[in-house]
Amino acid sequence: MTAKVNRQWRLVARPLANFKDSDFAWREDSVPTVGAGQVLVRNLYLSLDPTNRIWATEADSYLPPVALGEVMRGGGVGVVEESQHPNFPVGTNVSGMIGWQDYLLSDGAGLSPLPHLPGVPLTAFLGLFSHIGMTAYFGLLDVGKPQAGETLVVSGAAGATGSLVGQIGKIKGCRVVGIAGSDDKCRWLVDELGFDAAINYKTEPLRESLQKHCPKGIDVYFENVGGEILDAVLTLINVKARIALCGLISQYNATAPVPGPYNFANLIARRARIEGFLVLDYMPRAQECFAALGKWLMAGKLKYRVDEVAGLENAPTAINKLFTGANSGKLVVKIA
Repeated sequence: MTAKVNRQWRLVARPLANFKDSDFAWREDSVPTVGAGQVLVRNLYLSLDPTNRIWATEADSYLPPVALGEVMRGGGVGVVEESQHPNFPVGTNVSGMIGWQDYLLSDGAGLSPLPHLPGVPLTAFLGLFSHIGMTAYFGLLDVGKPQAGETLVVSGAAGATGSLVGQIGKIKGCRVVGIAGSDDKCRWLVDELGFDAAINYKTEPLRESLQKHCPKGIDVYFENVGGEILDAVLTLINVKARIALCGLISQYNATAPVPGPYNFANLIARRARIEGFLVLDYMPRAQECFAALGKWLMAGKLKYRVDEVAGLENAPTAINKLFTGANSGKLVVKIA
């Protein structure tokens, strides 16, 4: 028999601007032997997320940086191939930080067994029923606190998180305006996901378009991008507006300090609130979120899209789709 090989991408350089192939080294190791209390997981789908860019730098974050020479950190969905752990029988599908590799040897810490839901593919556990769904659900409902009749604006609206935020906003009775980077994405938001309006920030004057589509001002803003988009939104926020600060993807690849926002003082005049949050804080309430998302999915009120790239070897190139705006929906790599 041919010995199994564990293919890995290891981080070997701190990225400047977009990831380059030279930031990673391809390595092929033997698959580790399973010992008492351990489990061997074969990676099936790798999640690619903007936070990969933060983990690859030396920046202070909610998790320590990936050390040079280590397997690149990344969430995944896999299947248990060998087990000496009572909680993880062979054949169990699991999610967790499997990393940019084919196999993970684990003591079970950080792994979550996945339920079998008829008609729900495994990729849903990297998007809808994952940190993505939780970020959208708790970021909007707990931080943004939308009320029926209010206007919600979402940046990065065609991404995995933003597309869910807008749909949840519609479920809660809001007028929802999405900001995205192409006409195709804007059509998807309006025609398929039910957004009231969508703005292509690359071709439309942003502030004027926001004024047009938000005639009563902006009550809730879900922030994924930052930069000029945040600045334009700040000029139109209403009294007691809430801004849920999820991400600032426009700044992750910046090689120099990013100016602004210039209209930050408007938070004072409008007595508005901006609050950052991390999905890790909501892990104890995960089942509350997934129950609601599942109910809305089954009722046809919620849709999601997966952007699937084939082959672990393509991960270093594929991840840049997040920063160029080439992806639509949840970006994953199909490994096996």
